Amino acid sequence: MNRPTSAASDDAPDSPDPAGSITPRSTDVEVSLYRTLVQEIEDCAIFLLSPEGRVRTWNAGARRIKGYAADEIIGEHFSRFYPQEALARGWPDHELREALAHGRFEDEGWRVRKDGTLFWANVVITALRDPSGVPIGFAKLTRDLTVRRQEEERLRQSEERFRLLVESVKDYAIFMLDPDGRVASWNTGAIEIKGYLPAEIIGQHFSVFYRPEDNAAGKPAYELAMAQRFGRVEDEGWRVRKDGSMFWANVVINAVHDSTGLLRGYAKVTRDLSERKRLEELERSSQHVSEFLATLAHELRNPLAPLRNAVGVMQLETVSPKLASCRDMIDRQTGQLSRLVDDLLDMGRITTGKIELRTAPIDMAAVVAHSVEAVRPLADQREQDIDIDMPEQPVIVEGDFVRLVQVLQNLLNNASKFSPMGSRIAVRIESEVRNVVMRVSDHGRGISPDALESVFTLFAQEDRLLDSTHNGLGIGLTLCRSLVELHGGVITAASEGRGKGSIFSVRLPRARHRAGNGGPKPLRRAMDISAGALRILVIDDNRDSADSLAMLIGMMGHEARAAHGGAQGVAIAREFVPHLVLVDLAMPDMDGFAVLHALREYAPLASTMTAAMTGFGQNQDRERSMLAGFDAHLVKPVEMALLDDLLARAKRRQHAGDASWPVA
Repeated sequence: MNRPTSAASDDAPDSPDPAGSITPRSTDVEVSLYRTLVQEIEDCAIFLLSPEGRVRTWNAGARRIKGYAADEIIGEHFSRFYPQEALARGWPDHELREALAHGRFEDEGWRVRKDGTLFWANVVITALRDPSGVPIGFAKLTRDLTVRRQEEERLRQSEERFRLLVESVKDYAIFMLDPDGRVASWNTGAIEIKGYLPAEIIGQHFSVFYRPEDNAAGKPAYELAMAQRFGRVEDEGWRVRKDGSMFWANVVINAVHDSTGLLRGYAKVTRDLSERKRLEELERSSQHVSEFLATLAHELRNPLAPLRNAVGVMQLETVSPKLASCRDMIDRQTGQLSRLVDDLLDMGRITTGKIELRTAPIDMAAVVAHSVEAVRPLADQREQDIDIDMPEQPVIVEGDFVRLVQVLQNLLNNASKFSPMGSRIAVRIESEVRNVVMRVSDHGRGISPDALESVFTLFAQEDRLLDSTHNGLGIGLTLCRSLVELHGGVITAASEGRGKGSIFSVRLPRARHRAGNGGPKPLRRAMDISAGALRILVIDDNRDSADSLAMLIGMMGHEARAAHGGAQGVAIAREFVPHLVLVDLAMPDMDGFAVLHALREYAPLASTMTAAMTGFGQNQDRERSMLAGFDAHLVKPVEMALLDDLLARAKRRQHAGDASWPVA
């Protein structure tokens, strides 16, 4: 056994040292200095092994790291530094064989201290040979990397916890893309939101989540370029699930670089905001409620007004029992319609009902045939042709037949209504891999670029104030969009601008499988009206409304005249000098407020009673009329009781002998 020593044996001064720096030509002083240097190093265990693997030298670092004093370990086999698991597989001998075969062997693993504790070691074993090449032992360097190992393990556990957290998130699609934009990871949220299993999507380019038109426009590549340039890009828009259905997504893409600045890929987070978007649309729609309610009331009350006036005239006449029955029936139904309008106004809001779809595999050819048949009378009246372009093979979607016909019929109606006489309308069905696209195009008035999205907003219309020729209530396209989205699809509008026609596109996923009235009111009689005739002027651009109300007032015993416009009404008033003027507020040439101002400017009419008469009956409408100076605000159709009250006020004013009362 070798003699214990803390340095190389005195009888072998020229033995190679761990670094290979001591040679037969080295001086004794150099050897002594070098051995002292090695001996005093504490951060690294440096020692020599015999060819058999027994410890020959031992430095301060070996004593600190492994816990043995020199006299405790020199002469012992170095295998005692290895745990049982390594000994069982013969790892110490393997290390020596590898060092002999290759000159050097490096390893990291668990090693054992004198007290039995383990530490994580980096080990380098170098084979030593004499000048003739004969092996004479090994130099062994061991570093304690336990602290680094613990940090790495903590980092690994943290990364593992983060990975498990990301993978378990269901509300967010969180995944990685490689630098080329191909999917590199896939969490549970991505499975839930996009519908792909990891095996189906990893390795695929992320452009598969975008609509064909977005891919054609280069949107995926643009977003990666922006993320690489600015570090982060955020977007909201339509994305496509595996089954072809659309959802509104919030997408954040972050570029990921390594410590050298090299791009390693992209982190992508996607949220499904379809429900939020629906709620936002409802919220935006509520902003149009007041306008809608006012428009609805006005449009319904305008035709109701002459009906109610005509009934009032009939009630003042003696008629046969049959005519009286018909008159009373009209009166009851007119009253019912008026109550429906009032109920709608009292609600103060429009609520959307839940629509249950009755889905089944549907051939789009049948949808097109039924829709075109329904629109044909309107198109024929406008001398318009409807061109149909469909694939030869059946195109099947999963949906509600009635609702899809409703969508296409609405689009065709709009195309016909907003296109010139004798024009052509086209219906085209296109079959894609995962979707069916239905397009309706026309050569009509088109849509301005900033209105392409708002045309789908509830109650909103681009030209409500500019062109009332074809205006309705602004519900049709909103209903279309709601129905299409219930089918998992999306509807979009495209137009090159005003006067250049429009194209409405509906994209749907392909089918997965083939295929009591109130009592009559008492009759009104002329003799029920007290004596004292008044001069009354009715101004309304609706001739039926003006003439019928003037007739009714005349049959009550008053002198009544009708004017069919604001300017005409002002002219008649200056000649007629009425005691009471009933004036419609919404007239094209001169509205009711302008008429009131003109009447007040003419001295003989300064004290004439005035009543606003309109289909707009909300509180703010009444307040506006009273602030403008009207004495009353009557909502069409005018209730007879309110008209009686107004006439009674005029009579009381006449009987009071007011000096300012107009005199003809």
